[in-house]
Formats: sequence, structure tokens, C-alpha cells
Amino acid sequence: MPVPVARRLGASELAHRLTQHAEAVCRLYLSNGHRCGSYWRVGDVANTPGRSLYVCLRGPRTGRWSDAATGEHGDLLDLIAVTRKHSSLGHALSEARQFLSLPGELPRAPPEPASSDKTRAARRLFGMGHPIGGTLAETYLRNRGIAALEACRSLRFHPQCYYRDATAQEKRPALLAAITDLDGRITGVQRTWLEPTGRGKAAVATPRRTLGRQLGHAVRFGSADAVMLAGEGIETVLSLKMVLPGLPMLAALAASNLGALVLPPQLQRLYVARDRDPAGEAAFQRLARRAAGLGITVRPLDPVAGDFNDDLLGSGAEALRAALEQQLAAEDAVLAQVCR
Repeated sequence: MPVPVARRLGASELAHRLTQHAEAVCRLYLSNGHRCGSYWRVGDVANTPGRSLYVCLRGPRTGRWSDAATGEHGDLLDLIAVTRKHSSLGHALSEARQFLSLPGELPRAPPEPASSDKTRAARRLFGMGHPIGGTLAETYLRNRGIAALEACRSLRFHPQCYYRDATAQEKRPALLAAITDLDGRITGVQRTWLEPTGRGKAAVATPRRTLGRQLGHAVRFGSADAVMLAGEGIETVLSLKMVLPGLPMLAALAASNLGALVLPPQLQRLYVARDRDPAGEAAFQRLARRAAGLGITVRPLDPVAGDFNDDLLGSGAEALRAALEQQLAAEDAVLAQVCR
């Protein structure tokens, strides 16, 4: 039997394929940066906010990056290797293949090294958090139409979580979300800094940041089963959890990571909540192709507005539930009736 083509791709070919998704690579691995014209700008390879490191997103040098402060430079494969601190080229190649969701890849992401400082820091930070009941985190979620989630183990509140930018650092209240692998191990934490009133996200340049490893992993709400739902943002997924409480769900936190999710082996049917934008559609297509190769049935769920939190806030829970009933498979219709 011939070896699948994806397993024979070398470093140069993978680097070339990564250039076709240059901005998505930057959004995942340099999430504290921002787009500035034809470049992605960030402080350094440690994902510090700033402008010293830049990645070309257009033209003949697409995918090439350079740090003006240190002189470091390379392609997107090098960027993945240095940001994730991979000890070998093989690990970087494996992660690049996982990001690209190439056919024939093993359905698991490379394990996080036990010695990862960022993973340990993420676990410590989440351990310092408090249950969200009665906190600003609960207030924030209620203002997004999301309630009755006090017992959610994936979310915690930190009243004084450090926020750092290029010039200063300060302590701000934050919603913490645990990013876990299939075995339930914390690989990272997403921090959402909040206004002191809890009415919205903090008025800072990057109110959401991820610490630790995100690729392939997710924030989980319920244990994996034969039927599951995947979406992008926490608010989107929790909006759906409000009206489909019996369905296990996970939040990938970004469109680029939605397409790269590691899927549980027992999964038979996957619902994908896709946002109404090109990135959401592209992520759905990538995930659907990978799932189909694993024998998993994939069904999209589409919001009426931009995303399902918009639907919840705009029309209410009953209208959202009614719209979802029309999109569920017949055997899953009971999921929308369980909380009536």
C-alpha cells in the first residue's frame, strides 16, 4: 500500500503551503499581534505585544518574518518551531501538518512537552481562579445573555490577572477558560480581561490572550460522546449550551484552530457552529474534510445574525432553540426539547 502523500511532504513544501494561510498562522501563533497593511506586527517570537517582529502577508515574500531587534528571521515553519520551542524539526513538521489538516495525518496533535514553562504557568493561573458564581465573570456572561453556568468547571474568575503591553503592566479582572486536550489535561488558558463593571471586555488593545498551547485543543463543556458540537468563541458556544444543555460542546477560540481540532475517537456525529464570515466557512470546510476522513458525519449549524450569541441577544432563547430544531438531525431533535 503506498504511503499517503501528506506523510511524504518535506519541510520546503510544508513551508510553502503555510504561506497560503499566512495570516491564520500569525493569528494562532502570534495572537498578541495585529495586522498593519501587508504585515503582521508583534513584539517578538514570545508573542509579546509590540512591533519589532513583522511577518509579510502579501507579495513574493509572503510568510517571511524578521525581528528588527534581534535579527532573527525565517519562514512560517521556522516561526512555528521557535514560538512553540520545538526541540526538533520533526516536531515542527508534525505541528505544521496538523495546522494544515493534511489528509492521512494521525488524528492527534503532538503532545505538549512536560517541561513547557507556558503550560505550567497556564495551569498555575487557572488554579488561582475562583468559581464564576457571584463574580464579575458571571456578570459579564449574563450581559451576553448567558446564565445558569455557576458549576461550569472550564471557567474561572481572577480578580487581579496581569495585563501587559509594550509599556506597562497592570492587574485587571479576567475570565479564565481552561484549554484542555482529549485526556482533560490543561494545555493553556484563555484570558478575557473585563471592565470593572463586568458589562463588557476591558478597553485594552488585546482583551483576549491565550497562554500555553492551543492548537488542536479546546475549552470543553461536557464530556466527549458520540455526538458533539464545536464552535469558535466561548460566548457562541455557551449561547448554544443555554438551549442544548444535554449536548457536549467545545470552543476552539479561533477559526484557525476550529479547523485543526483533535477529534475524540468515539465521535460519530459532529455539529459545527459556524460564524457568518469567510474565516468561519473556511474553518468549517477544513474540519468537515478531516472529520469525513475519520468516518464522522458533520452537520453545520448556521446563525441568523453574525453568530449565535447575536441570535440569543437579539431574539431570545426560545427563538434560538426553534431555529436550531430545524437544523438538527432527526435523531437529535430531543436535545432541543430537554429543557422545555
